[in-house]
Amino acid sequence: MRGIAVLRRLTEADGVSSLSGLERATGLARSTVDRITATLARMGYVRLDGRDALLAPRLMELGNAYLGALRLPRLLDAHADALADELDESVSLAVGDRDGIRFIHQATRRRAMSLSFRIGDLLPAERTAPGPLFATEWGEAEWARWHGRRAADPEDRGFPAVPARSRPFADAPSGTAGTTGTTGTTGTFRSNWAAAAPADRDRAGRDRAGRDRAGRPAPARSAPPGRLATVGDDFEARTEEARKDGWALDDQLIEPGLVALSMPVRQAGRIACVVSVVSHTSRHTAADLRDTLLPRLRAAVAAMERELREAPPAEPGAPSGLATWTGASKQELGREFVESLARGLTVITSFGEGRAELTLTEVAQATGLARATARRALITLEHLGYVTAHDRVFRLTPRVLGLGFPPLSRTTLPDIAVPHLTELSHRLHESTSLAVLAGDEVQYTARVATSRVMSVNVVVGTRLPAYATSLGRVLLADRPDTRLPELLPLTPRTITDPARLRAELDRVREAGYALADEELEEGLRAVAVPVRDRGGRVVAAVNVALHSSRRTAEECVRDILPELYATASRVEADLRVAGRFRRVQVG
Repeated sequence: MRGIAVLRRLTEADGVSSLSGLERATGLARSTVDRITATLARMGYVRLDGRDALLAPRLMELGNAYLGALRLPRLLDAHADALADELDESVSLAVGDRDGIRFIHQATRRRAMSLSFRIGDLLPAERTAPGPLFATEWGEAEWARWHGRRAADPEDRGFPAVPARSRPFADAPSGTAGTTGTTGTTGTFRSNWAAAAPADRDRAGRDRAGRDRAGRPAPARSAPPGRLATVGDDFEARTEEARKDGWALDDQLIEPGLVALSMPVRQAGRIACVVSVVSHTSRHTAADLRDTLLPRLRAAVAAMERELREAPPAEPGAPSGLATWTGASKQELGREFVESLARGLTVITSFGEGRAELTLTEVAQATGLARATARRALITLEHLGYVTAHDRVFRLTPRVLGLGFPPLSRTTLPDIAVPHLTELSHRLHESTSLAVLAGDEVQYTARVATSRVMSVNVVVGTRLPAYATSLGRVLLADRPDTRLPELLPLTPRTITDPARLRAELDRVREAGYALADEELEEGLRAVAVPVRDRGGRVVAAVNVALHSSRRTAEECVRDILPELYATASRVEADLRVAGRFRRVQVG
């Protein structure tokens, strides 16, 4: 439980925190924080950098276990992406998480005003369009939990992904929403909702004639006696509207300018997820979003539901079997290794595609843990809300996505590569780089330089001709286009004959590495290897560059190449985890 608390605090801190900050945020003793972070670092889930702890991409395998077991991202992501492309608006998929909603996919349009929500972000149900749709399936217990949370957390501080709701102020008129706002020149608090809501429609969605968003007479809503109204007080009324309409709107409930239209995707009669089209009031009002896009959204939902009906059963993936590794780590690190934490997180990874529901015996077999050990871990995870149990069968809950997934879901390939390049540079005492192909040039996207009197002077963003560099030749060798640029003699050793260069690219493709020996600049020698994505496609290259006086070409192949291969392999392993359910930006 203490280890989970550390992961949650790191997630809330956007993936990085000082160890002393974790000590203060969790209330744990510093020695306990040190042991927990040492264990997580041993598992590859965090990286320790001096006095800071940073979430590492491998932690995403916990969220991947849930998403794999859920299957919805694999089956529906392409539909959501196609809808976003067609409408040129952001599209998201969300699942219900108790009295909130949690995103499982985001297809975001890149604009100056763009959506900042991430996969795994948790939002309060009453401030979203998907929320009322999920609430149509709530029972008394769920509504009681929602009311209890609203009373205990009146400002939505438990939802760091959204702006807090400010408590209503004493001189506000009855019915005024108390959301986060701005202070005017007079010093009084001005509600964002009041500033942003359409002039002809109140916060419950009623126009001046008393009609709701669908044009029906809407019941009046008011705050409970003795309390001023705030965003979400009309949630039960919105839920009834959603039940009748089959869709729901978010008219600037999260913050001014943000509007969304949502519809449920059903499987076997129940809501499997909700798909939302999200826009800004500079492009669509909420009513315009409904009138313009609802028919297309209905068609997309029908296609998604057909996909779910026709999908073949999932093939079970390979179990994790990490118990042996956990035991070995305990022996190596001694009391600094928190074995119970490692075992609990290992249990989460036993779930996945084709392994959505597991018995205790199946969890024990998948992890290599004893039944009693697996049972204790499952009981703890169930108590914390990460696992549910029914008829002796266990399932992961969406809450697992809250363990690091939101900040890590924006991880880029350079982010992944830099720690590994740093380790490589420290081992070899040479400069290391990551680059991608940009037309006929290579563009450096990450770099770790050594401190030497004579060193390679390249910075991130630098572009160099691909044909004369080790990085470029690795990338050109994987390109299906056989066209070559004009080959200019940069040094006396530069290959300028197209036939010779094509032969060299064939050799690079066969050997798996490239060596450029004083072809870009005299005295500069470099060796590079490819970085491949989950599908085996070369998406980048890593290299070591040095002055030719420090190592011969043969020594580069003998001493540096094995280290480069190992580094590229570690980058690829992190890339496979980070890219399983999202596109990782390579540049």
